[in-house]
Amino acid sequence: MDKNIQRGLNDRLYEKRKAAALELEKLIKDLIKAGDSNKINEIISKLSRDFAYAVHQPNSRNGGLIGLAATAIALGQHEVPKYLEKIIHPVLACFGDQDARVRYYACESLYNISKVAKGEILLYFNEIFDNLCKLTADSEVSVKKGADLLDRLIKDIVAEKATTYVSVLNVKKPEDYKELKSTVEKPNGKTIQVNEPQSPLAFSLPKFIILLKERIYVMNPYVRMFLVSWIRLLDSISDLDLIYYLPTFLSGLIQFLSDGHDDVKVATHSLLDLLLQEIENINEIKKILQESKKENTTNKLTLDNESGSSVKVDHPIQRIVEGNYIHGQDINLDFPEIIHILISHLDSSKEEIQIVVLSWLATLLKISPLSFIPLIPDILSILLSIVAHEGTSRESAIQLNLELMKLIEGHEIEGDDKSLNISQIVKVLTLNSLNDKEQTRLAALDWLIMLNDKCFEEVLSNNNETISVHLLRAMSDPSEKVIDKVLQLLANIANRGNDKYFESFMIDLLQLFKSDRLLLESRGNFILRTLCISLNPEMIYSSLAKVLENEPDLGFISIMVQMLNNNLITAPELTKLRHNLNLKSNMNESEEDWNLFKRLFKSWSHNPPALLSLCMLCQSYQLAFGILETFTENELTVSLMVQIDILVQLLESPVFAKLRMQLLSPESNPYLYRCLYGILMLLPQSTAFHTLKTRLDSVSNINNLPIPSNRRNSEAKIESRIEEKLELLEIFKSIQQKHEEYRLSELNKKAPRDYDLGQLSKLSLNPASPKTEEFSDKSGIGSNKSDKTSKKQSTLVRKISSRPFGIGFNNNDKD
Repeated sequence: MDKNIQRGLNDRLYEKRKAAALELEKLIKDLIKAGDSNKINEIISKLSRDFAYAVHQPNSRNGGLIGLAATAIALGQHEVPKYLEKIIHPVLACFGDQDARVRYYACESLYNISKVAKGEILLYFNEIFDNLCKLTADSEVSVKKGADLLDRLIKDIVAEKATTYVSVLNVKKPEDYKELKSTVEKPNGKTIQVNEPQSPLAFSLPKFIILLKERIYVMNPYVRMFLVSWIRLLDSISDLDLIYYLPTFLSGLIQFLSDGHDDVKVATHSLLDLLLQEIENINEIKKILQESKKENTTNKLTLDNESGSSVKVDHPIQRIVEGNYIHGQDINLDFPEIIHILISHLDSSKEEIQIVVLSWLATLLKISPLSFIPLIPDILSILLSIVAHEGTSRESAIQLNLELMKLIEGHEIEGDDKSLNISQIVKVLTLNSLNDKEQTRLAALDWLIMLNDKCFEEVLSNNNETISVHLLRAMSDPSEKVIDKVLQLLANIANRGNDKYFESFMIDLLQLFKSDRLLLESRGNFILRTLCISLNPEMIYSSLAKVLENEPDLGFISIMVQMLNNNLITAPELTKLRHNLNLKSNMNESEEDWNLFKRLFKSWSHNPPALLSLCMLCQSYQLAFGILETFTENELTVSLMVQIDILVQLLESPVFAKLRMQLLSPESNPYLYRCLYGILMLLPQSTAFHTLKTRLDSVSNINNLPIPSNRRNSEAKIESRIEEKLELLEIFKSIQQKHEEYRLSELNKKAPRDYDLGQLSKLSLNPASPKTEEFSDKSGIGSNKSDKTSKKQSTLVRKISSRPFGIGFNNNDKD
């Protein structure tokens, strides 16, 4: 270069640098005419090395920038591609200068170069885009304005050239083209020619997507607006098919909705709506093409005319298929990946993001429902929580939840189909069935009911224990709606399940009570009664009795038997079971009823007072008296005496009305009298003692009444199954021996403590109805103040059991 030009480019005044640039432009043009490309390369290298790359020398860098722009202008559109790589990199290097004026002049220089290079500039699109990202957030206003002008020019070039422009450096000359390699004749008679691959376009969308993926998570609002504008532009260029790469930038784009600037959120909303609409359009095109292919074979009709000739009729859709390419027909979107990205944002703390994600999911569910099948567990783990939100997203979440239920309900599960992970879905649902929000619990139970109806075996195969425990815990839910759903599900499971599962369910129930004594004490009676409403009470009692036979904890068995017996005697839900157990009065006594009694007898043997009341309920008085006789073989504990006291109170309840009526027939019920007098002999002279004595005294003169002859032989019925009853009595004795050994071992280990009483005192006895208030604590032990012995006994019982016993449901156990 001429020394004057170099001096002018180094000057601090813009006008002098501009004048030197004009001189340089003339020089380059002269060199082009002379064909001296070496000299041009030397000048460009000089401008780059000594000017543009002169760090910490802003005047030199500014001179180099204007000089490179002048060189590009002089080279013109046809010559600039040869030198563009040497020209553009020094300019791009100046975008990172600390001096704002250098950054501004870099924008100006690249603007002028781009106007000349046009499509060729697309070879360096990623570098330019990356620098524009940074300049958009520049603190200097003039730099932002310069970057904005450059950005508009690049957008115009991309919109015009991105899908068509091939760099002149890659265009082959005519002599480079080879002859056709081959020809292929297709079966339909058409011949196609195979040529060399086309030259690559200057603009590469896949390379840009890699850069966009890195920049999409930026936090600066100006850069976010910049990215939104570019995504919108590229999406508007139909042949680029940007929508295909949606999964790479969708996640970051959704995060723009959490931006604090309204203009960013508005622009992002608009872009997301545009992208979703494009997905719907592509789906519509594919539907039309699929329908047209189906109709293609039927719409080419051959109609015979009167002369026997044929007429071919073409359908309009057929012409679409056989015609030109329709944009979008070959775009295959990765719907599972898109849905997965949306799910990851579903639990966002920003409700605005939740609403958009729910809208997208609802739309995609209509377009590609099968893509949702493998992702159902992930969706439900978040969606079920949203249905309980109080915001505007709740209605959308509820509707989406219903649509997903319809999808799974209608989905046919084939043998090798593993897309629907039932086990994982059930785990998610069981966890949500214990959620703090009632709506979430109800929605989870609705899903479990639907799945149980659809694929019972799959639901229970791997989730047996999980479902049972969670459903049983849900029985103590404060919401009646939730309890109704649980009962519906339990009834469904019990009706469709086999005996093995039902027994497993009862094992889980007992394990739950054993591990959570607070639940047993506070809600045990309620859970048992509500289960008896929806399930078969006989199956429940029979299964529980069977399971208790193998329970090693003798104290826990005694507590459970006490609770089961109290409900058996007092709960209205067990009326039919009580009738079946009423062996003597049941004229249609079957072997099943007797077997049920025997099954209960073995477990009830762990609690003598409960067993005594069971035998009296079943009117098996001879066996009851045999049991009563064994009471004195071991030490009479306070706990035992308290339970006998309670039994006396129960004998005055409506359930034992028939027993009291049988006192009028002493000749037919001798063992009934023996039982009652035996109880009287065991009791101290407490309120219960006087209550029972009064009852027996009221029929003391019954022997003076005439006895009908047809009732004299009724005693034969009592003696039925005598041998079997003796066997049961031996079973009772052996079990009681175990309890006595256990009690003595406990006494040797620590200070005297009555295990059964301590636990039993916390359990409430549940009456059939509120009308049994007459059997309240007021009529319990120690209410007769005139009786000093009774008062001492009452005080003793109160000290051991922490509180007096009373008949009636605990106020904490609400139906």
